[in-house]
Amino acid sequence: MSPPRAYTHPEMDEIVLARVLYALSDPIRLEMVRRLSLAQEADSLDLADNLARSTLTYHTRILRENGVTFTRSHGRSCLISLRTDDLEDRFPGLLQSLLTSLEAEEPGIAKADGS
Repeated sequence: MSPPRAYTHPEMDEIVLARVLYALSDPIRLEMVRRLSLAQEADSLDLADNLARSTLTYHTRILRENGVTFTRSHGRSCLISLRTDDLEDRFPGLLQSLLTSLEAEEPGIAKADGS
């Protein structure tokens, strides 16, 4: 059995606003963040529909390397979560403002609780 993949993440004090905004500037990555906001943690394959594996990997890497997400291996899966607490500590209100804006743009999006 091979060892789990190791992922590198910036430390909280290395997360820079310009890099976070860059990571959030793409519609595919915004959708990934929206989906992650509805779950504690998600398999990378559940974050986008109909994307080639290489494209999915690229976008998840951009989010991780710029401090937006945390990635861990679980067997053959790649589980991803938002770094909500770190982002809130570094840039208070940024993530919630983004999610509120996304919800306003897509009023039909179902909430995690099914409402």
